[in-house]
Amino acid sequence: MEARREKKKTCGTICLKYLLFLFNICFWLAGGAVLAVGVWTLVDKSDYISLLNSSFYSASAYILIAAGAIVIVTGLIGCCGTLKEKRSLLIVYLVLLLCIFLLEITAGVLAYVNYKECFPFCHQLDRELRQNLKLTMQQKYQQPGQESITQSVDKLQQEFKCCGSQNFSDWTDSEWIQNAQNQQLVPDSCCKTPSDLCGRRDHPSNIYRVEGGCIEKLEDFIQSQLYILGAVGIGIAFLQLVGMMFTCCLCRNLKEDLY
Repeated sequence: MEARREKKKTCGTICLKYLLFLFNICFWLAGGAVLAVGVWTLVDKSDYISLLNSSFYSASAYILIAAGAIVIVTGLIGCCGTLKEKRSLLIVYLVLLLCIFLLEITAGVLAYVNYKECFPFCHQLDRELRQNLKLTMQQKYQQPGQESITQSVDKLQQEFKCCGSQNFSDWTDSEWIQNAQNQQLVPDSCCKTPSDLCGRRDHPSNIYRVEGGCIEKLEDFIQSQLYILGAVGIGIAFLQLVGMMFTCCLCRNLKEDLY
């Protein structure tokens, strides 16, 4: 009878061990995906995000990268503790999971509170960002020493299929258009089929005339990134609760097996 109970207890420990190991693999992969999204945003999209002259949006990419790295490290500790059946490593893993979970809850509460407090000023902030982008495009495009801004604007207009900050007519007041000797009306990157000096015609058949201009396209992209950040946070938080439950059970079973 005693041997049967010991065998049953050992089988339960083995099942928990492999369940927790499988969980850690999923947790590790989730961290890798989060890290990849953050790096992709920072490397591929940072050029035109920087046009807004605001660190708020680029901060979301750094948060994704940091969160992904922490999840990967935590997952590796969990895998090592599970495979070697080291209660000390499992306790460290449990504490890390708990700390990350509490940080996520705190960050979510602070974000909600700050959003409620700043809500009356959000439209003012939005107008300032729109104005910043418009001035950057009008004053720095094709100007000496502003090659990176020029490339970012061209990339923004081509990738999002838009022209101007809010409208193609924004380019009328730009320093480059006013000083140009080639009678350009808009940059060549506004054209649906870019070619040299194609920006001399601003007819709808030739250039993009998207309602709201590039700023709305850019804001939609940034909003989607923030949604991804929120969804990832909720998903990881759920995984952490499952992981903490498995870890507690495995630690208890290992302690019982030891005695």
